[in-house]
Amino acid sequence: MEMELKMIFNFMTDTAQSALSLYELPLGETALVHDFNMAAHVAEHLMNLGFVPGVEVRVTRSGPGGDPRVYRVDGTEVALRRDVSKQIEIRRQKTSGVKA
Repeated sequence: MEMELKMIFNFMTDTAQSALSLYELPLGETALVHDFNMAAHVAEHLMNLGFVPGVEVRVTRSGPGGDPRVYRVDGTEVALRRDVSKQIEIRRQKTSGVKA
């Protein structure tokens, strides 16, 4: 039983450390869309724009003061306000150690 609790604790800690919002992703960096923390109808609209779990998204530009930000997703650029992009959970991709 003790080992099982330890495994759950490690999983929860790892998840908490890896969770980021799309807004936290630095300019020019890429990550994968993971989840949405918003109303279902808003999440559905974003999915229609290409923001589906597992898709790669890159921060391409930023407006004055950082809002809105422009994201490239599935070959299209989409501008999102801070309040929306903060509700999109992302995961950074594992790097292969090779610089492009």
